[in-house]
Amino acid sequence: MNASASPAAPPSLVRRLGRPLAALVAVGVPTLYVAGVDPNQPGHYPTCPFLQATGWWCPGCGGLRAVHALAHGRITEAAHDNVLVLGLAVFAVLGWLLWCWAALTGTAGPRPRLSGRQAAMAVLVLLAFTVFRNLPAGHGFAPPAA
Repeated sequence: MNASASPAAPPSLVRRLGRPLAALVAVGVPTLYVAGVDPNQPGHYPTCPFLQATGWWCPGCGGLRAVHALAHGRITEAAHDNVLVLGLAVFAVLGWLLWCWAALTGTAGPRPRLSGRQAAMAVLVLLAFTVFRNLPAGHGFAPPAA
């Protein structure tokens, strides 16, 4: 290799932001669809197979309704439909903004990794949420019946 060769030019802004923007499109297009096609109106989306088989709300039940409510700026309604989706949306937006900042500044950025303990805790939270929202005391965490 020639010692006098100049270092490679840094990637362009478009190239650095390519992946975050692709992720935005990959999430944004389905979100726009759910924003436009109301899950509160019967017949637009299939019934949850877990709910249909057991009669219990799964951790994702009400998720489409929550996304629809968030897309229309109704945060309280989104929290009632599925508080986990609301929490995940906040973390997703913050993570995406950090990813964009890292791409803009050329830093390594955050590398989200779940340890075994964190993954086990996430599973326990999902199970506890599922059980609690199906108990009489947790009826406020269940989405409204369609």
